[in-house]
Amino acid sequence: MENKQAPPPGFVPPPPYTAGPPHAAPPGPAVFMVQHVALGPESQRMSCPHCHADISTRVETQSNTKTHLFALLLCLIGCWPCAPCPYCMDSCLAKKHYCPACNAYIGQHEN
Repeated sequence: MENKQAPPPGFVPPPPYTAGPPHAAPPGPAVFMVQHVALGPESQRMSCPHCHADISTRVETQSNTKTHLFALLLCLIGCWPCAPCPYCMDSCLAKKHYCPACNAYIGQHEN
């Protein structure tokens, strides 16, 4: 004698197995292979990991935490007239590389 219990509420039994040709899996999310390139302060010739175009990167300089800390330090030691200098020095700015074709961010170089 078999003792059957009722399935829990919301239980849906799996569909019956039918042997046949294998079905193609639904397409999943796009996968990008990211190449790790050592980016320098100058424009780099490479293949864009997003649009796969052969490009020379567009480089933009931006201030970062290091830039702000140097400016603050100059103010704290009494050299407040020199506080804007780190915002003009390449060694205190981050160089961000972008693809000129698709405008995708590629990476950055910091000193």
